[in-house]
Amino acid sequence: MEVRHDWLSSSPHEGFEQMRLKSRPREPSPSLTRVGANFYSTVKQQDYSASVWLRRKDKLEHSQQRCIVIFALVCCFAILVALIFSAVDIVGEDEDGLSEKNCQNNCRVALVENIPEGINYSDSAPSHLSLFQGWMNLLNMAEKSVDIVSSQWDLNHSHPSACQGQRLFEKLLELASRNIEIKLVSDILPVESKVLNDLKTKGAEVLYMNMSAYNEGRLQSSFWIVDKQHVYIGSASLDWRSLGQMKELGVIVYNCSCLVLDLQRIFALYSSLRYKNKIPPSWSKRLYGVYDTQNKLTLQLNETKSEAFVSNSPKLFCPKDRVLDIEAIYSVIDDAKQFVYIAVMDYLPIVIDTNAKRYWPYLDGKIREALVLRSIKVRLLISFSRDTDPLTFNFVSSLKAICTEVPSCSLKVKFFDLEEESACFLKEQKNTSLPKLNRNKYMVTDGAAYIG
Repeated sequence: MEVRHDWLSSSPHEGFEQMRLKSRPREPSPSLTRVGANFYSTVKQQDYSASVWLRRKDKLEHSQQRCIVIFALVCCFAILVALIFSAVDIVGEDEDGLSEKNCQNNCRVALVENIPEGINYSDSAPSHLSLFQGWMNLLNMAEKSVDIVSSQWDLNHSHPSACQGQRLFEKLLELASRNIEIKLVSDILPVESKVLNDLKTKGAEVLYMNMSAYNEGRLQSSFWIVDKQHVYIGSASLDWRSLGQMKELGVIVYNCSCLVLDLQRIFALYSSLRYKNKIPPSWSKRLYGVYDTQNKLTLQLNETKSEAFVSNSPKLFCPKDRVLDIEAIYSVIDDAKQFVYIAVMDYLPIVIDTNAKRYWPYLDGKIREALVLRSIKVRLLISFSRDTDPLTFNFVSSLKAICTEVPSCSLKVKFFDLEEESACFLKEQKNTSLPKLNRNKYMVTDGAAYIG
């Protein structure tokens, strides 16, 4: 999601074409008419009943022709209707009467963050609402519905830091028992997750997306919609490690049905693909994006005039007017006038296919362009762990090299090693098989913020 607001600058009809079929009986040829008339006159002198039979036969032929035309029209209409309904493909979904004219855009926003145990910031460091408390606040506010998209569903574990995940799971079970509508989107089958299976038993609707049928990828989205009013978007999934071992960052937007109007369409798109193995030939208009880079949502965030829109990936899941994630990132970087600060888990511009690796230059190239051609100050904060690919350092060195002896080129790169940061914590936890990771993904410029 991209959010653009003024205060950041001061601190670090598409439809189906109608088909018309026209048909009319062919006119008999003049010679055939004359032959028929002469024959009719002769037979009429012999037997009146024969003349009646001929006239009825003529009428029968015309009736048959009309029936054929009508049947063809009915078939075409049936096919057209089938195409329309296959495109809609979300029977039962609605937006509760929400529209751009009646939605609420005077919103309140709060950053939420999970800091792993053993990580201590200085007293002067900014602090944010904890991720656990932010999620619990949303669930405590729920009166009608909770919609969640997550890549992981594992809230139970024997690890001491898993208690918050267990409490979150118990709260979801409580809401389900109170008949609050809960819909959960996952690329994990319920039988493969105790959390999903138990919530399904309590009445939650689990919507399975077979991602491998589309592009052999994984579902990485993570967002919540509560009562069609409140939204969470961020890096954390429904995993106890997101509440204990990982550094995560997200944003909660309260009382913002205008933003929900757009995000709900992404949720509806995911729902429409439940237990399916192919993308429909065309998307329903009700799945089109509401806002994009050229038509941003104008809203108030904490009484500050702002703009926002929601993006998605891959392109396969982007109907008309839906911004692709990489296009949103390009937009944020291109609009920056002074600086671009980026935090990522990995800086590795490589696509690893089944049998080969290939260079993926798009974001790496955009950063180089900002540094060299536009003199934008760039800061990178990259996660480091025992599993970090050594090629990461090669790409970072290459990036630094382009700034050599270029005075206007300003680049700084830092690696964030949470294991090292927590060295002062209990030794047995530092050496555990469950590493602490910096998993947040976001970007801040002098005019916008992007949170993924």
